[in-house]
Amino acid sequence: MNEQPSNENIVKKPQRRGKLFARFRRVNTLFFAAAFFLMAAIMVLLIDGVIGKTSKEHAGRYAASTAEALSAHVEKEVGLMSKAARSIAVTEWLADENEPTKKKTAFNELAGVIKELYGYNLYVGFESSRNEYSIETGETPPDIQPFALLDKDDPADDWYFACVDSDQEYMTNIGIDLYLQRKRLWLNYKVVSGGVTLGVIATGLEFEHVVDELFSHFESTEMRGLIIDKDGIIRMDSALIDDEDFLLKGYEKHIDEEFTNPAILNAIKSRLREITGYTTESGTPEVIVTSAGAFRYVTIAPIRSTDWVVVLLSKDASLFDMKNFVPLLITALALLSIVTFSTNFVNYKLIFKPLGLLSGSIKTLKDSLEVTVYGADRNDELGELSTVIEDLFNKANVDALTGIYNRRFMESSLDQIMAMLSRESGMLSLLMIDIDFFKRFNDTFGHDQGDVCLKAVANAIVGGISRASDFAARYGGEEFIVVLPNTGETGARNIAVKLLRSIYDLEIPHPHNDAAQYVTISVGVTTGAVTYGQSWEELVKRADEALYASKQSGRNKYTFLNY
Repeated sequence: MNEQPSNENIVKKPQRRGKLFARFRRVNTLFFAAAFFLMAAIMVLLIDGVIGKTSKEHAGRYAASTAEALSAHVEKEVGLMSKAARSIAVTEWLADENEPTKKKTAFNELAGVIKELYGYNLYVGFESSRNEYSIETGETPPDIQPFALLDKDDPADDWYFACVDSDQEYMTNIGIDLYLQRKRLWLNYKVVSGGVTLGVIATGLEFEHVVDELFSHFESTEMRGLIIDKDGIIRMDSALIDDEDFLLKGYEKHIDEEFTNPAILNAIKSRLREITGYTTESGTPEVIVTSAGAFRYVTIAPIRSTDWVVVLLSKDASLFDMKNFVPLLITALALLSIVTFSTNFVNYKLIFKPLGLLSGSIKTLKDSLEVTVYGADRNDELGELSTVIEDLFNKANVDALTGIYNRRFMESSLDQIMAMLSRESGMLSLLMIDIDFFKRFNDTFGHDQGDVCLKAVANAIVGGISRASDFAARYGGEEFIVVLPNTGETGARNIAVKLLRSIYDLEIPHPHNDAAQYVTISVGVTTGAVTYGQSWEELVKRADEALYASKQSGRNKYTFLNY
């Protein structure tokens, strides 16, 4: 490894600092002007296609962001309503409607849910009585009385019966809240207990709030946003955000009435036909480029947790202004061309040949722990890079979390140890170690404390071995391996006992450890004489079998199996 240059050398030879970059800069300057004008001429011919492609990407992003915003709204409501529908308090009330204590407990829980919802109230329908309740945060439990009786023949109650008859947990729709006289985006969630439907709880996002948040940035003649359900009904339209009839009253318009362009209409219908239920994935937005009509780009994106799609209509001017985009694109591509072509052709000897030698030396490290990287003696950027790579290869043998050797080091070292011991049929012992019920520990205390536990156990294992030839490594997860060259059965057993005691003496609390009240380990031990052609994988497998036996027989112990 190179020593750092002295101050005297730096003063005498300042030109050596950064000389690789200086050579690169001087040579490429000659090509800069010629390459710029050449690529600028080419880009004039390609600019329209590039802008078209970029416009499609931006149209897709706009639609995806709108779909994501509504998906986030709906998914939050679904999560809250799912929690409420599965709560014991709510299911007990729906099973025993008039019991005061159950009613009060359910009210308190639902009132807490309302505070987290976008809406301001909940509706509860009982399957047993067909009573419908409206719960608001300002009410008190004694005031909760049914305000209506659900009627299967009343279209206003379709939300309830459609949800009860559905094989899905919840349903979404847009409709008028007759009690509050407001249009809302509804989420109706079925309450089921023991396979029996007890009723439905429903909430709704204020329609004006949803429309304003999703489509306020489309308030121009350049873009238009729509939300269309599976049946092809337009449910939201940014062109109507100031229309009171659209916001407060019933509004239904089919896509056949709205779109006259067959390409757009067929694309939307095709996407709707693919919907089989409430999607759980965002999917890739589909962008259609039309040659006629008011809008050139039509983008379709699904909305998660619903069977709706966002349709975004965009004009060219809403995505990019040609005058501003052309100079930037020409400059960027011209510079890219300079870097790509001139560097490959002219600077082979300055950069790529030395890098090739460096790459070749790195490849030789594959089967060796001895690190010798080409270029470490160079006094330029390549020399600095070589030194860093050499240091990284050294660090690659250490597990980042525990600070002990990692599996790579173990495997490489065992290859060398087996080759050495096979010459004299020397003895080799392996200890496979696993922390007992570590998943339970993580589930109880969290992964941060799990990492602390792993570090403590690793330190204790390393502290339990003393010979220079012995070492411990993290095998993966909560498993460790101890390698004991020239160690027989007695020595291996002694180390196993020592490690069992040292880990227990850490006294790390583990209330869900069936073997003890503290963190413990199970150990598998094997010993054998190494012969020519034998692989270390066989010894590891035998140690793992011994570890499995320790776990099966109660854990917090070791098991020895001869190889």
